[in-house]
Amino acid sequence: MSSMISFLNNLTSDPLLVTVIVLGIVVIVLLIIVILMQRKLSRFLVDTDAEHIGDSLERVTGELADLKTFKGDLESYLTTVEKRLRKSIQSVHTVRFNPWHGSGEGGNQSFATAFMDQDGDGVVISSLYSRDHVSVFGKPLKKRESAHELSEEEKKAVDEAAKGVE
Repeated sequence: MSSMISFLNNLTSDPLLVTVIVLGIVVIVLLIIVILMQRKLSRFLVDTDAEHIGDSLERVTGELADLKTFKGDLESYLTTVEKRLRKSIQSVHTVRFNPWHGSGEGGNQSFATAFMDQDGDGVVISSLYSRDHVSVFGKPLKKRESAHELSEEEKKAVDEAAKGVE
């Protein structure tokens, strides 16, 4: 214990030694702070080859430009797909019926089928079946209407198909 007291007395009597010890402690503390900051900076840097923040910002800027280009290309593609999709068949409905109303001439083998896109454009295909022959009719549709007269079954097929695109 007395050796410790004599050491402290010698330490306080020599100001140069006190200054060196204080500066040594300050250097050690600053070294620890620099090491911690370097670790934080290395976690912050994006690229493994990045030496400073400028390298990381250049890479991020390049990737952002690539993403903007990709976004533009994707929007253009989706617009094209949307236009094509609007013109594709979106709804189909079939109505089966007996045009001879119980005379035994074919039962419910006759049908009317409507094929429509989102705008109500398409076609109605109908078939009248009897034992002797089959008649097939096709009528174009524009906005759920046809320039040709539609039978009740064809109108029903169009109306039901229209429910599928609403």
